[in-house]
Parts: sequence; structure tokens; C-alpha cells
Amino acid sequence: MLALQLLCNGIVTGCALGVVAVSFSFVYATTKIFHVAHAGVYTLGGYVAWSMLGHGFPTAVAVLTAIAAATALGALIQGLLYARLERRKATHLVVLIASLGTLAVIQNILAAVYTADILRFNLPWGAEVFRVAGNVRLTMTQLLTVVVSLVAYGGVMWFSNGTILGKQIRAVASNPFLAEITRLQPRRVHIYVMAIASALVCLPGILVPMDFGLQPYNGITPLLTATIAMIAGGVGSITGAFVLAIVITELQNMSLLFIPGEWSIGVTFFIFVIFMLFRPTGLFAAAR
Repeated sequence: MLALQLLCNGIVTGCALGVVAVSFSFVYATTKIFHVAHAGVYTLGGYVAWSMLGHGFPTAVAVLTAIAAATALGALIQGLLYARLERRKATHLVVLIASLGTLAVIQNILAAVYTADILRFNLPWGAEVFRVAGNVRLTMTQLLTVVVSLVAYGGVMWFSNGTILGKQIRAVASNPFLAEITRLQPRRVHIYVMAIASALVCLPGILVPMDFGLQPYNGITPLLTATIAMIAGGVGSITGAFVLAIVITELQNMSLLFIPGEWSIGVTFFIFVIFMLFRPTGLFAAAR
């Protein structure tokens, strides 16, 4: 029964990390920027929602406000930082360092405003427990996480393949030079991509802390796992990033049956090394 509980918990966490992986892949495949500050956007969304709820706003208003704040922050980072560095012909290393610096600034501002203590969401309905199968129990927040994550994944797939902007983003990702000469305005597209990805990552940034609480530095571990899922799934593959995030999380959870919890993160890196040795292009390299 413990194995089944771990399996279900892995699906919940994997779906949340899948959205992080998809949003990170969306940014990297299009802009070629290793957007480490994405972890800060992830964390910010939770704090904004927590603050709004603390001031008595309805849950829907709090969530929408958090998404709007994350979207604006992502667009600002792209427009005011990455775009300027690109115009100045900055190297990838310089951009990475700038992104790391941005993450540190966001984290420390959050720590200064809210303290580094764990903050809990006061949402009684979120802690309501449901029996899924046998003695396996999941909270309302966990069930909602799975549903929202699957809807977000489906929405990204539809957007990428079924809308004009989605096709423009794919064109920019495939050939930036051709996109430039055909007046697709890659720099503007990059801002759209960063805004969309920031809105996406805000969803797990709110839902996961509803279960585990908020801390300013909580975004690093999810981003690390999501990055490995993106690479192992195939850079640019939405499906690959989402599926591999679930697979990696499941393997992490099931490993708890055999090894201590503090070693479970090693499973993630082991998977990463295996993929780099035998499938460096990723499992779904050809998928779009």
C-alpha cells in the first residue's frame, strides 16, 4: 500500500514539475537562454497569491493576480535584461550569470519582505482528504494539481500547434535568422514567450506551496528537476519535458522503498547521466 501511495504522490508532483519543465523548455527552445531566474518567477507567484488571500480576496482573484504578476515579471526580465544583453552581443555565460543574479535578487527581496520562515496557505478546502483507491489518500490540492497540470499541458500543445502566435514562436525557435528577415520580429516574440512561460510556471508555483508551504528559495529544486526532464525528454519537445518530469519524479518516489530519502535526488542525476551517455538528444528529440 505504501508503494501505491508513493506512486500516486509521484504523479501529483510529476505533473506539477511537468508544467515547470514545459515552461522552461518553451523559453530555452525559443530564446536559447538558460533562464535560471524562472525559479524566482515560480516562487513569486505563490507569495503574491498568499498575500492576496491574506488580505481577504477570493481564491480566484488571488490566483489571477499572481499569474498577472508572474507574467509581467517574466516580460520585464526579457525586455529589460535579456534583450539588452542580446543587443550588446553578450555571451551565453554572461546571460547565465545575469539570470543567476536576477534569481538571487528575487529570492532575497522575498526573504526580506516575508522572512525566510515557512508560510502556510489558510485554505481549509485545500487540505480536505479524499480516498482514491484503497487506503491511498490525496488532498483536494493534490487532485487539483493533477487536473490543472494536464489542462496546462494540453493548452500549451494546442497553442503551439493551433494558433498563429504559436506557429510564429515555433518558426522563431526553428530558424531565428529566417524569422528576422521575414519580419516575424523575434525580439517581440521572445517577450511573448517569456510572458507565457511565466504565467504557466505560476500555476505549480501556487499549487505546490498549498501543500508544502512557501519559502523564498523553494524554486531551485523544482527547476533543477525540470531542467533534467527537459534535456532528457528532448530540448524543444513539450511532450518529452512533461512525460520525463513525471517519470523522473516517479522513480525518485519509488526509490524511497529501497534507499533513504536524502539519496533520492541521486536518482535524478543518475537518469540524467544515462541519457547523456546513450541518448544525448533526448527521448523525444523529434517531437514538437
